[in-house]
Amino acid sequence: MSFVPSSFSHPNRSQQMAAPDPDPGSDPLEAIRAKCEETEHCVHYKERLELCEARVSTRSNTEEECTEELFDFLHARDHCVAHKLFHNVK
Repeated sequence: MSFVPSSFSHPNRSQQMAAPDPDPGSDPLEAIRAKCEETEHCVHYKERLELCEARVSTRSNTEEECTEELFDFLHARDHCVAHKLFHNVK
């Protein structure tokens, strides 16, 4: 049973659904992320994250979590992805 009144449902909902990709196994987002991770800017932040993870994993009693390094890396990667991703959208 649907609680959405029929006046609110969209009559062409099935027509608005995106057409399936030619290769359903490939996600362009993953490919673009991988390419962005190889850029000089992202490599710098990835190295900082890996150094932090190595430092934290060698200590038995630490409160450090590498959150800042992770966020910096994800921000740099997503900034790169944002400029490239929507060029692939139809």
